[in-house]
Amino acid sequence: MLIDRLTEHAPVDSPALSRRGFLSIGAALGGGLLIGVGLGAVPDAAEAAGASAGTPPWTPNAFVKIAPDGRVTVTMGYIEMGQGTYTSVPMLIAEELEVDMAAVRVEHAPPDDKLYGNPLLGFQVTGGSTTIRAAYEPLRRAGATARTVLVQAAAQRWKVAPDSCKAARGEVVHAASGRRLKYGALVADAAKLPLPEKVALKAPADFRLIGTPAKRLDSPAKVNGSALYGIDAKVPGMKVATLAQSPVFGGRLRSVDDSKAKAVRGVRQIVRLDDCVAVVADHMGAAKKGLAALAIEWDGGANAGVDSAAIVESMKQASLQTGAVARNEGDNAAAMTGAAQRLEAVYEVPFLVHAAMEPLNCTVHVRPDGCEVWVGTQVITRARAAAAAASGLPVEKVTVHNHLLGGGFGRRLEVDSITRAVQIAKQVDGPVKVVWTREEDTQHDMYRPYFYDRVSAGLDAQGRPVAWRHRITGSSILKRWLPPAYNNGFDPETIDGAEKPPYALPNIRIEYVNHEPPVPTAFWRGVGPTHNVFVVESFIDELAHAAKADPVDYRRALLGANPRAKAVLELAAQKAGWGTPLPPQRGRGVSLQFAFGTFMALVAEVEVPKDGGEPVVRRVVCALDTGVVVNPDTMQAQVQSGVIFGISGALWGEATVKDGRIEQSNFHDVRPLRINETPAIETHIVASGEAPGGMGEPGTSGIAPAITNAIFAVTGKRVRKLPVSRGLTSA
Repeated sequence: MLIDRLTEHAPVDSPALSRRGFLSIGAALGGGLLIGVGLGAVPDAAEAAGASAGTPPWTPNAFVKIAPDGRVTVTMGYIEMGQGTYTSVPMLIAEELEVDMAAVRVEHAPPDDKLYGNPLLGFQVTGGSTTIRAAYEPLRRAGATARTVLVQAAAQRWKVAPDSCKAARGEVVHAASGRRLKYGALVADAAKLPLPEKVALKAPADFRLIGTPAKRLDSPAKVNGSALYGIDAKVPGMKVATLAQSPVFGGRLRSVDDSKAKAVRGVRQIVRLDDCVAVVADHMGAAKKGLAALAIEWDGGANAGVDSAAIVESMKQASLQTGAVARNEGDNAAAMTGAAQRLEAVYEVPFLVHAAMEPLNCTVHVRPDGCEVWVGTQVITRARAAAAAASGLPVEKVTVHNHLLGGGFGRRLEVDSITRAVQIAKQVDGPVKVVWTREEDTQHDMYRPYFYDRVSAGLDAQGRPVAWRHRITGSSILKRWLPPAYNNGFDPETIDGAEKPPYALPNIRIEYVNHEPPVPTAFWRGVGPTHNVFVVESFIDELAHAAKADPVDYRRALLGANPRAKAVLELAAQKAGWGTPLPPQRGRGVSLQFAFGTFMALVAEVEVPKDGGEPVVRRVVCALDTGVVVNPDTMQAQVQSGVIFGISGALWGEATVKDGRIEQSNFHDVRPLRINETPAIETHIVASGEAPGGMGEPGTSGIAPAITNAIFAVTGKRVRKLPVSRGLTSA
């Protein structure tokens, strides 16, 4: 599994890799009960009043702070970008701390890999559908630690045994005497007690919050407009800049005539870099007008003549070579030779843009003695390091204020926009907010890689697979983003979803050919599974057709040793009415996957008009087993969000290259699914006591093959190239 491979490369001092290590941090930093350090956040009025009265807020660990008025502040090492993190993660602490969610508020964590590092990835990062998987035990333990000490403090005051007391709804109760004390009244005493050696976590049967729907803690601020995203940052004396970067990948700035731009009212400065020009102004309107008035000449360099056809042809040739072997079991060659029937196919998926609603932005103030950054990022410690490198200052001289993200999808796992903003800010006297236009964001994205896959299988006389071969050709993101994870010529992210499909496939061989195009690549709400599940599930459907078998029955027969996968497949088929009649021109397609720690089956009902119009997804039924579910409402929202994101990518998504530059520029040609086009989406959860899986990405990776398999059911045309709009024409 991908996370298992990545965890091997996590730093050895990652805080939560061991329970003991997690609980010992505070003792090393200051003794007593502190598991972490003070967060340095500016206190609100209530906290300030408590401090002035001689009772400061109590911080039993890096994640929990309890004020004298009983309010609980949860410091979040993970960022909120619409996925519900700022509700589900506090639920873990609130469950064990025994407080109501209404008493909880959330604040961003400062950059600190040791305190707030994601234990599955080794540093402070939100991504890879890892948040709940990483936080589930450590943050429950943080809440349980605080609860245990509060109970001890009350028992000590009452001179009773701690086990005669219990915590409930923000207070400690002594049942025998009826005495009770609110948490706020105990913070001073609790702060003096030693760190407990062990804390007991609640049994699932005793959960009061986990597994129940919870209202989003971040919704009120988003509704009333007080929520702050990176683009909302305001700093006294701040200017606003927008920029034009070389339209050709790797191109340079040759010359610029800025005379007309300087004449635009409100334009204050033109900043030139090797491959970029920025206009600094009083506001965004003036900056955009100034940018439009520039006369820029670019030197496209070596990539000026590159186009999509050349990139794909290069990948096609590379795919003919033997790749690095990621998995090789049995004798694949012999099994293929002896097979009663052999099938092979080529699948292609395109470069994809992120198209987050909030375009890239970063506010920076560079001074001789320090650098301050306001941004929304998935990787705050990497952001700080990037700002330090670009400013030439030591990392301890850089302060980063994190904000909510108006969409991330992996784009804000990158720090190129932060580096660029600091480069510009170094030439500006005072703070400057650098905002990318939608066009700049689209045409200078870091794209989901293009993949060119060759897959083949040998079948026995009954149509069951006796051999499976899958060669993946494409870019490696981890080779650049996390070099230690790129070993023996393959990238575990790139092969995720292909290396270990949910089926029993004998004589299996998986290869990876690393091929780097001139187009920069990055994570896109998943990478490996977003293309591998499409390939595997499409080809499994081809095998079922060759065997003259029902696609669900065929899959079920290959899942004998995988009961969790079989359960979600059967539930999705049942809820979708698999096998029942449909209106004319409609078909059903199915997909099954194990990715991001979650088993998921999807059935898509698709209509394909007779007149050759584009397919319309009418209904999607999802069944999933993701282990323990923290917040069912968030789970349902994540399925819906992922499916909608995936439908957009499957039907229309692509970034094409002409003359070394991306052709798409805005939402008119980067088409998202509209509200009126959105199908009915049903979510059915299989109850499970297994450890939590991830939910941010499975819906995105599973929907494409369900759609294309449904199209085949209607038309008999096999879509092997995405987007569907292109794949149907070549089918």
